Amino acid sequence: MKYLKQFSIILFISFLGEILHTFIPFPIPASVYGLVILLTALCTGILKVGQVKETASILIEIMPVMFIPAAVGLLDSWPSLYPVFIPVILITLITTVLVMAVTGQVTQHMIKHQMFRRKKQKKN
Repeated sequence: MKYLKQFSIILFISFLGEILHTFIPFPIPASVYGLVILLTALCTGILKVGQVKETASILIEIMPVMFIPAAVGLLDSWPSLYPVFIPVILITLITTVLVMAVTGQVTQHMIKHQMFRRKKQKKN
C-alpha cells in the first residue's frame, strides 16, 4: 500500500506538470515542469523525501528499461538519420564530454567552498 501511495504522489505531480505544459506556451516538456514542481515541493517541505523515497528508488532502478522504446524509435528512423549520422555522433560525443567537464569543475568548486566554510566555522 505504501508503494501505491508514493506512486500516486509522483503521478499526481506529473499530472500537474502536464497541466502546466498545456497552459504555459513555452517549448518545455511536461516532465520538466513535473520535476520542477517535485523539487519545489521537496525544498519547501510540502513533500518529505520519505513520502516518495522507496518508489522513486524503484523507478530509478528501472530507468534503463525506459530507454528501449526510444532506441527502437531511432532504429525505425534510420533512413532519416543516415545522412546526418556522423555530425550527430560528433555533437553527442563533444557535448557529453563538455557536460562531464563542467559538472566536474562545478562539483570541485562546491566541495572546496564547503570545506572553506567548515574551516571558517571551526575558527569562530
